[in-house]
Amino acid sequence: MLALCGAALLPLILAAKNFVKPVARAAINYPAHDFHRDEKVAIAADPYDTPEKARIFSVDFAEHGFLPIFFVVTNDGDQPVSIAHMEIELITANHSKLTPSSPEDLYRRLSNPQVSTRPSPLPLPHKVKGAITKKEMDEIEASQFAARAVEPHSTQSGFLFFDVGGIASPLSGANIDITGVADAKGKELMYFEVSMDKYLNAPQNP
Repeated sequence: MLALCGAALLPLILAAKNFVKPVARAAINYPAHDFHRDEKVAIAADPYDTPEKARIFSVDFAEHGFLPIFFVVTNDGDQPVSIAHMEIELITANHSKLTPSSPEDLYRRLSNPQVSTRPSPLPLPHKVKGAITKKEMDEIEASQFAARAVEPHSTQSGFLFFDVGGIASPLSGANIDITGVADAKGKELMYFEVSMDKYLNAPQNP
């Protein structure tokens, strides 16, 4: 009887499995990265734009018009780097400038797919209004890039979610521009630019 109960509960346990963020490699190991050799800081962006990669989520972000991008910052220097005031923009080939969506933006879209977090020339498919589950909320919170600093010889990582609803091929010809990264003395480093074509044209996407 106990064995039967255990077997019956196993699917429920697996279904309730919590989101596990990918283990980040050093940023220079991703095809799409920008490395500032003098400051010893590298930033990488790894889009989760395929069904295979997106399986780590229980939420189908693509269905809701969002593109998850795994964002990685590596500091190989001997002093901490501040990213508390970092600003990030995904600039598409047609010059649309997209900023990462907040968790609240994601909650609104998931609970009401007709609500867009930004103007879009093409409407999303009509869906019935629903409610976001606690598991989905926990997954969004756990996946976010939320670091404020990167300690010496360490890496910080997490996901950014961009609202790409209505944009065909948002990665082709796109760049991610990053400003506001500062050294231990508060001096801002030169901006970073990560080409998404480096990801698309890589021999084998990670």
